[in-house]
Amino acid sequence: MSYQYLRLPADGEMVRVAGGRLSVPDHPIIGYVEGDGIGPDIMRACLRVWDAAVANAYGGRRRIHWMEMLLGEKAAEVYGEIFPEETRRAMQDVVISIKGPLTTPVGGGFRSLNVALRQDLDLYACVRPVRYYAGVPSPLKDPELIDVVIFRENTEDVYAGIEYRSGSEEMRKVERFLREEMGAEFFENPGIGIKPMSPYGTKRLVRKAIRYALDNGRESVTLVHKGNIMKFTEGAFRNWGYEVARDEFGDRTVTEEELYSRYGGKVPPGRIVIKDRIADIMFQLMLLRPNEFDVIATPNLNGDFLSDAIAAEVGGVGIAPGANISDHVAVFEATHGTAPRYANLDKVNPGSLLFSGVMMLDFMGWKEAAELITYAYPDVISQGIVTYDFARQMDGAVPVRTSEFALALIEQMQGGVDYEARRRARLQAIEAERQQREAQRTARPYTEMEASGRQPLTVGEIMSSIRAVPGDTTVGKAMRFMREQGISSVLVEPYGHDDWAIMTQRDVVKRIVLEQRSPAQVKVAEIASRPLVMLPPGTSLFDCGQRMLAANVRRVVVGEAGQPIGIVSDTDIFRLIDRFGWTPE
Repeated sequence: MSYQYLRLPADGEMVRVAGGRLSVPDHPIIGYVEGDGIGPDIMRACLRVWDAAVANAYGGRRRIHWMEMLLGEKAAEVYGEIFPEETRRAMQDVVISIKGPLTTPVGGGFRSLNVALRQDLDLYACVRPVRYYAGVPSPLKDPELIDVVIFRENTEDVYAGIEYRSGSEEMRKVERFLREEMGAEFFENPGIGIKPMSPYGTKRLVRKAIRYALDNGRESVTLVHKGNIMKFTEGAFRNWGYEVARDEFGDRTVTEEELYSRYGGKVPPGRIVIKDRIADIMFQLMLLRPNEFDVIATPNLNGDFLSDAIAAEVGGVGIAPGANISDHVAVFEATHGTAPRYANLDKVNPGSLLFSGVMMLDFMGWKEAAELITYAYPDVISQGIVTYDFARQMDGAVPVRTSEFALALIEQMQGGVDYEARRRARLQAIEAERQQREAQRTARPYTEMEASGRQPLTVGEIMSSIRAVPGDTTVGKAMRFMREQGISSVLVEPYGHDDWAIMTQRDVVKRIVLEQRSPAQVKVAEIASRPLVMLPPGTSLFDCGQRMLAANVRRVVVGEAGQPIGIVSDTDIFRLIDRFGWTPE
């Protein structure tokens, strides 16, 4: 393995992929790109912090051997191009790299360097963890409720780069095809962009998000989309996401619909919840109820907006980490721009790149080193040791240089951080929150659905628990039971050769009053209606309504394997529509 301008460290070992899994040696070669603008300032500071964390966590047993790679302006000086083939090949060879911000050209007819990197290395998952660190200035009242990991599809959607300038020959060809062959109507001389979204691209992204959630003890994966408008792209993303969960992780996942209809709001042990939300509603929910979301999987454009918006809630993109990952190759990165006016001033906040390195250490399996930085960071912030951007938002803080902040962080780590105790405390707090949410779901399911942005769509989600009496119960006794329970019908258990049945108020009027019989002498099995109209829990409310009309009944029984588990009436559907509204299918 040789390169023309790049230099492999003499003492390090290559990271390998064996049996579909990463194999990271104790002395790995890891690539880094300084970046443009402020990149060199923050990269120098962060390299010192990462090295100190590794040394402190492992007592010299482990060490990263850094290999500089060239991209952007520095590459142009050496290779005459901003994304040389040698760097692309080296990033694949070393498997794991981290980079500073790179200049993204605007217009000019060539691809963004960042987009080119993602597409050429097939880094299909943009992973953006967003959590709050104590002491960091935030515009929210309770920013500590935010702890999500966003998986943004990185290669498709409108970012695929398939677009044609207004008035160009290519645009005219597409325009003619759309108008003449497809019957499309739009204004004259548009710029035209194509939004490709495929089952392959979607499923591998959602698969990675689900695996991450399972491997890291997360509670849910939320598919964020705009499928109510773009049904064949964003709507398909949602559907393909559910397919992956069902077909590949069926024994370890449960849909949100099943959570309410089958499990009464309680997450079964060893499973995670798969749910979905409309993109614009999700922005609102991340402000109002952020702790209900955990891992988020979303198409490219939604993910771009959402990741920066949520980052603003916990301190801004200046401390927001990120990574672009393929099946194995990973490039971690600062998520902000190059800020050229601050270049070489040793002034800016290194947080985004710093925590991207924490992500990298965690990705390598070096969790102890990652947690040293994670738990030392808020200690430094709480002492008022911050860069200028935080200092102007904090009372009593004195701004320090980028390099000085790095030194303070290193000294804090070396002074002793009981990260294991803090980790246990954090996990206990997370578990307590989960139990509280579960209690709310089980006690007030409709209220929780509405507040969390979910509209019930199936009979299993709105069914009431069944009330049943033995078939030989007298009608009079059953009527008293119905009055006491505040219900208008009661299920009748199998009696003799008869199957399950239902006795309603109408049955009493029709078969007791009009037939001049005594409710004290007649058994419920004699007047109950049968056979039951029984539907599976996943039946849509639309299909349920059709069955009610076809059978001329006001209520249906929800059942599995021939056994009733709930009941839904037309009154239940009316109340649902009155509360949530109704969106036609």
